Amino acid sequence: MSEKNRDGKRTARERLAVEREKQKAAEKRRRALIVSAAVVAVLGLAAVIGVIAASAGKQGDDSAGPVVAPSGANGEDDLVIPVGKESAKSTLTIWEDFRCPACRSFEKAYRSTIHELTDAGRLRVEYRLATIIDGNMGGSGSRAAANAAACAQDAGRFTPYHDVLYDNQPPETDDAFADDAKLIELAGKVQGLDTPAFRGCVEDGRHTGWVDTSNEAFSQGGFSGTPTVLLNGENIYQDQTMTPAKLKQQVQEAAQD
Repeated sequence: MSEKNRDGKRTARERLAVEREKQKAAEKRRRALIVSAAVVAVLGLAAVIGVIAASAGKQGDDSAGPVVAPSGANGEDDLVIPVGKESAKSTLTIWEDFRCPACRSFEKAYRSTIHELTDAGRLRVEYRLATIIDGNMGGSGSRAAANAAACAQDAGRFTPYHDVLYDNQPPETDDAFADDAKLIELAGKVQGLDTPAFRGCVEDGRHTGWVDTSNEAFSQGGFSGTPTVLLNGENIYQDQTMTPAKLKQQVQEAAQD
């Protein structure tokens, strides 16, 4: 083979080697770009998910609102609305839901006796609010009515407004109490309650976070439903022999001890 032919083949091999190196370098750059793009995409997705999660968290916080207990509330986590004298020897704890038909039936049967005993200083009532009908039937009337009742407590009108809500309770399937205008309209039946302060409290949902916390306490309490009525810790609502007269007798006997 001539020297010229050998030089030509060597030159061709060198050119091929150079071309292969170029192709390897190009492939390396291409892979690097793909990896970089994937990293950017992942980071971008993570950022979007973070924004969505943060937004969802804020929306959840806004919907529930801060936990603001109504004026005068006491007990653990300030979840009790007390009615009656602290010196009373008997305490009646009532877990209730303003949309609950059974709660309304209890109210109609026992209200006058409870008022009589609290007015006489013999009974102290601890009202505790739940929203189980909202969960069972859908809607937000239980929650809205409980918030409005807490607003009435701020105004020193809890008991009369509480009674008005039950006197005007809609059918269980009717979420009428979810309408702030309805709750404000009913406040007109309580002397001195329909004020700008009460309206603002209802419309702003000032105590909805507190209501939610109260309902969580009910759920964690292991109760079977509303109303749950405890006289000095004993569930009297499950006592088939209990009557308003029997309740009055037990409270009077305790007052004499």
